[in-house]
Amino acid sequence: MLNNRERQVLQAIIEEYINTAEPVSSGSIVSKYNLEYSSATIRNDMAELEKQGYIEKTHTSSGRVPSAKGYRFYVDELLNDDNISLDEIQYIKSQLETKVDEIEELTKIATNTISEITHYTTVAIGPDATNNIISDVKFISLGNRILMAVVLTENGAIKETIIKYDEDISESQVESLNYLFNNKLKGKPLTKIDKPMEEYIISSMENQIHVIKPIINQMNKSLEQSDHIYLEGANNVFDFPEFKKIDTARNFLNIIDTKEQVMEILNSGLAEDINIYIGEENEKEELKDLSIVTFRHTVGNKDFGTIGIIGPKRMDYSKVISVMKYISKKLNEKLDDN
Repeated sequence: MLNNRERQVLQAIIEEYINTAEPVSSGSIVSKYNLEYSSATIRNDMAELEKQGYIEKTHTSSGRVPSAKGYRFYVDELLNDDNISLDEIQYIKSQLETKVDEIEELTKIATNTISEITHYTTVAIGPDATNNIISDVKFISLGNRILMAVVLTENGAIKETIIKYDEDISESQVESLNYLFNNKLKGKPLTKIDKPMEEYIISSMENQIHVIKPIINQMNKSLEQSDHIYLEGANNVFDFPEFKKIDTARNFLNIIDTKEQVMEILNSGLAEDINIYIGEENEKEELKDLSIVTFRHTVGNKDFGTIGIIGPKRMDYSKVISVMKYISKKLNEKLDDN
């Protein structure tokens, strides 16, 4: 276990490296961090920290850089999670007070706000469709031959689709559709209408199969697209020196370009927690040079989706986690009020 002085030295090394992206020397710590120890004492502590695997020596200078183990200790033991300014607090409040009609809009605003404040790439997905329960299905006539189908969920998500016909649809047919689909789908998860359910609905209105079939086809297309991924600040990472390396940049682009990989990353965390995966802690080889921070916002037993930040291992964890905690708190308050 590290003693108090070693903890101070490690914290100073990590914070200096986050700020400068340059290997850290004992001299820079003495001059910038007001530690009441001599340069020789700090050099000895740095040698001990290196021996224990918390920092590493680079090939290009006598300075040290944090290891994944060092970052992990910093995040778990040394981190200031109140690193958020009054201006940032006011900005977050103003953004989240925007009136929205759908939960997806709120998630998108939160994603954009995090990216703007932290300058890292931010991704988000909506709630897991298997846990998103249908609360209502509405069919609305938009003309004699056009219907709009709207699916509402308990989490506030709205899925809608337009169906066009070659012949007129009567008001009585619309009423029958509303009754039938609500009777069968209400209380069910927001997933594709499977074959048994499709057969049940069609058999209940055999004489209206020409009306039912297009509805089911269009609704399934809409429900298949329920896993919306929001991406903000993708180009921000190229301002960091780590991404000047071709392999690191390529791996990052491959990750954010693959929907399945983004969803796997965001769904890997525990509910109601901020989850941090540093470098080699990520299972995928493409993420070994990156860090991922995620949080899932929930109210009660309702899941409203997950937001994550992707950046270099030299991430400003203090800023990222402070912003995430505050936004998570404000999101939950807003969702709870609604």
